[in-house]
Amino acid sequence: MALGRAHSVAVTGVDGQIVEIEADIGRGLPGVHLVGLPDTALQESRDRVRAAVTNSGAKWPESRVTLALSPATLPKVGSVYDLALACAVLDAARQVPRKRLEHTVLLGELALDGRLRTVRGVLPAVLAAKNAGWSTAVVPMPALAEAGLVDGIEVLGADRLTAVTDWLQGKGELAAPEPFDAGTVSARGDLSEVVGQPDARWAIEVAAAGAHHLMLTGPPGIGKTMLAQRLPGILPPLSEREALEVTAIHSVAGLLTSDCPLITEAPFIAPHHTSSVSALVGGGSGMAKPGAVSRAHRGILFLDECAEMGTKALEALRTPLEDGEVRIARRDGVACYPARFQLILAANPCPCAPARETDCVCAPTIRRRYLGRLSGPLLDRVDLRIRMKAVATGALMDEVGESTEDVRGRVSAARSAATERWGPYGWRTNAEVPGPALRQRFRLPREAVAPLERLLRKGVVTARGADRALRVAWTLADLAGLDAPGTDQVTTALEFRDRGVG
Repeated sequence: MALGRAHSVAVTGVDGQIVEIEADIGRGLPGVHLVGLPDTALQESRDRVRAAVTNSGAKWPESRVTLALSPATLPKVGSVYDLALACAVLDAARQVPRKRLEHTVLLGELALDGRLRTVRGVLPAVLAAKNAGWSTAVVPMPALAEAGLVDGIEVLGADRLTAVTDWLQGKGELAAPEPFDAGTVSARGDLSEVVGQPDARWAIEVAAAGAHHLMLTGPPGIGKTMLAQRLPGILPPLSEREALEVTAIHSVAGLLTSDCPLITEAPFIAPHHTSSVSALVGGGSGMAKPGAVSRAHRGILFLDECAEMGTKALEALRTPLEDGEVRIARRDGVACYPARFQLILAANPCPCAPARETDCVCAPTIRRRYLGRLSGPLLDRVDLRIRMKAVATGALMDEVGESTEDVRGRVSAARSAATERWGPYGWRTNAEVPGPALRQRFRLPREAVAPLERLLRKGVVTARGADRALRVAWTLADLAGLDAPGTDQVTTALEFRDRGVG
C-alpha cells in the first residue's frame, strides 16, 4: 500500500478552508474511488485527472486508487481540486518527491491533455492559504495576476501538469507574478456634463459624502441615469483592504480578467429591471453565487426603472440594506457574501412617463399604484429622495456644471472628517453609525433636534427614519466643515426625506 498527500482550498462564499487530499494505491481491480462529499463536477474529475496524468507522460497506477478529501463533512464543489488530486496520486506512486508538496497548496482544473485551466475564487483561496500559514500556492497562469495580489505567500503560475511535476522534481521553475500597476480610476463621464438639476446634483454629493441611499424620480431624459453613473467618480478610491474585499467577490463570480485583476474604484452594478430575486441577492444550483448586491459591495447598486421591478425582488433588498451581508442556503451549504452598498433608485412618476407632467394620461389610482410597489419599509431605508423636473432651455444650452474633480475634493474632505470622528469606534462613514450611538453617545443639543422630535410626536417620521435623518445631518455638517450638526442641518436632512417621490 502507498499513500500520497496534497492540499487545495475549498471556497464557500468568500471564505476559504484548506482541504487535505489523500491518495491510497491499494489492492484491487483498477479504478478510482472518490470520498469526501464531492459534487458532480468533482466526481467527474476522476476521469479528467486520470487522462491528464496519462497524457502528460506519467504512469497511472494499475490498481485501485482511493482519493479522500478532508474534512469529510465539508461539501466540495467544482474542479479546483484537479491539480491537487493528480499530484496526490503521483506522490503515492512515488513519481514526484514530497518535499515541496508538504508546503504548497494547488489550485486549478485539468484538461484531458494536461493543460491547467483557471477556476473561480482563486484570490480568496490564496488569501485563505496565506492566513492558514502556507508558504506557496500554485495557480493556473490566467489567474496568476489575481493571485499575485496577496502578500506574504509565494505565488507561482503553471500552464500544464508537466510544468508542476517538473517543479516538484526540481527540474524547472514556475512563473512568478509581475508587479501590478493599478493605474488611474476609469472614467464614467464627468459630472459637468449634467446640466441643470441643482437639487439632484447636491443630493448626489451628499449621498457620496455619507454613503447614503438615494432615490431620483422624474420624467425620462432629464439625467437620472447620467447622475447615477457619475457617482462612482466622486467617491474616493477603495483602500487596499476594501479593494481586496471587492476583488475577492468578483473572483468568486468569475468576472476578473488578467488585464485588470484588482478593482480599485467603487463598483457600479446596474441590473435590469426584470432581474429575479436570485440575480439580485445571489443563488444558483450547488453553492450559491454572489448576486448584484454583493458585486456592488463598497460601491453602487443602481436600480433604474425600479417601479417596474417585481415586489419580491425589491423586498429582498431590505435585509442586505440593514445587515450589510447576505446569507444564502443551498444544497451544498450556506454562503455568506458581504453586501455593504449604496442603493440608488430611479423611476418615472407614472407608467406613461410623458416629457411634461401636464401631458400625463394616467388615472390618479394608476399613478399611486405605480410607485406603490416600493413599500414603506423599503422607502424608509432611503435617506435622500429627490423629485427632478424638466431642464430649462437656457440651462441646456448655456450652463456648464461643476466638474467631478471639484465635487470629489469636497466629498473626500467630508469622508475624512467622518472617518476621523467614527474611526475609533469601528465605523468609516456616517451611514454605518448605529442609531443608539447617534441618540446617546453623540446626542445633539435639544434645540438642534427639535424639528425631528416634533415630526416623531406627530408620527410623520419613524424611529428608523429619525436615525437616518440624523446620519444625513452629520454628513451635511461634514460638508459644511462643522464639528456637529445644528438646526439647519437637521431641518435640511428632514426635507430630503419629505420630498415626494410620486
